Amino acid sequence: MVQELTHPLSAETRSELDAFWMPFTANRQFKTKPRLMVSAKDMHFTTEDGRQVLDGTAGLWCVNAGHCRPKIIEAVTKQVATLDFAPTFQMGHPGPFQLAERLADMLPGDLDHVFFTNSGSEAVESALKIAIAYHRVCGQGTRQRLIGRERGYHGVNFGGISVGGISTVRKFFGGLLNGVDHLPHTHDLEHNAFSKGQPTWGSHLADDLEQIVALHDASNIAAVIVEPVAGSTGVLLPPAGYLQRLREICDKYGILLIFDEVITGFGRLGSSFAAEHFGVIPDIITVAKGITNGTIPMGAVFVRKQIYDAFMHGPDNAIELFHGYTYSGHPVACAAAMATLDIYEEEGLFHRANDLASYWEDAVHSLRGLPHVIDTRNLGIIAGIELEPIPGQPSARAFDCFVRAYEQGLLIRTTGDIIALSPPLILEKHHIDQMFSMLADILRETA
Repeated sequence: MVQELTHPLSAETRSELDAFWMPFTANRQFKTKPRLMVSAKDMHFTTEDGRQVLDGTAGLWCVNAGHCRPKIIEAVTKQVATLDFAPTFQMGHPGPFQLAERLADMLPGDLDHVFFTNSGSEAVESALKIAIAYHRVCGQGTRQRLIGRERGYHGVNFGGISVGGISTVRKFFGGLLNGVDHLPHTHDLEHNAFSKGQPTWGSHLADDLEQIVALHDASNIAAVIVEPVAGSTGVLLPPAGYLQRLREICDKYGILLIFDEVITGFGRLGSSFAAEHFGVIPDIITVAKGITNGTIPMGAVFVRKQIYDAFMHGPDNAIELFHGYTYSGHPVACAAAMATLDIYEEEGLFHRANDLASYWEDAVHSLRGLPHVIDTRNLGIIAGIELEPIPGQPSARAFDCFVRAYEQGLLIRTTGDIIALSPPLILEKHHIDQMFSMLADILRETA
């Protein structure tokens, strides 16, 4: 089904762009020369001036099954016409129950209960609250301290920013939450530049958790939260053995381990979840993005059976967890998610990603040696290309590549001076060839 192109923006419409305060955007720069998409299909966007742009980022790490899939469109359309909204406070509708059951079947270990949210930020906020509340209902109410990681990104709510470790995200918002520590990040170009897959250096950095425990005592620590692969900060890969070591230390001290899989969930690494890929079962997983293929906002928190069961005490009519959102388990989001999971399964997209991973890896590392490239790294169908910054102008070189790529028909994502790639999992080898050929030409042209 081909999406019809809407009429290009008139000069009058362009003058009305100012009302929208755009997120994570240089608003003044954008509104001087807008980059506007008006339709999308499969691997491509169409711009307002009718150009095709190859999607190298799955929208925003989310459109794993490609754009405007008829099965999802049909499911959403049918659901809107049947049940547009139903409350999930003391009421219910079939959607979230069916979806939760299906997700539980996909999850490794005993991660078998699902709490629905509307975004990754809400999923993280919910996970942190559940972790603290879990210790409280277990009679360990002093366990309130949270541990994140430098350069981690966990959304933009106060909890997520507090455990996150990207300074530009944190600096405007004051003291944030009290009682938060951070582990060091694992990215060191001296030791792990141009790694193919997981770097061999850096697993020892997990042992810093032992020092934090010694400082605060385990009886005061609720949870550690990390991205298995740090995406938004520029694709930082976990050293071999690092996540396993975190799991061991958390088990030793009774600390919950949370994996933020908003990016890595739903096939990005060639497995359903990074927990499966790395063989490490956390206590809690947060997801969003790929759960609905980006069609309708949705997030979720997966918890192990023992966490859910710990809350299921007291009078039968008592609310066990005073937390939730108006749109938790929204009917239309559930319909989009069920159709998305159908596509993943029917088309074997997770296996497809795994099969393409070696071809992708070769393409990523073909950029080594080009001007200004100081690192290339990959895992699954994710890549980071790190560029040498222009002295005194951090992020300028990568942003120039971003603009050039868009103008030449390729959508990439940049953070600082790092180019991040994460295309839809329906990509073919010729898309990979096109993507990296274009990038190579752009890097040769870039000052």
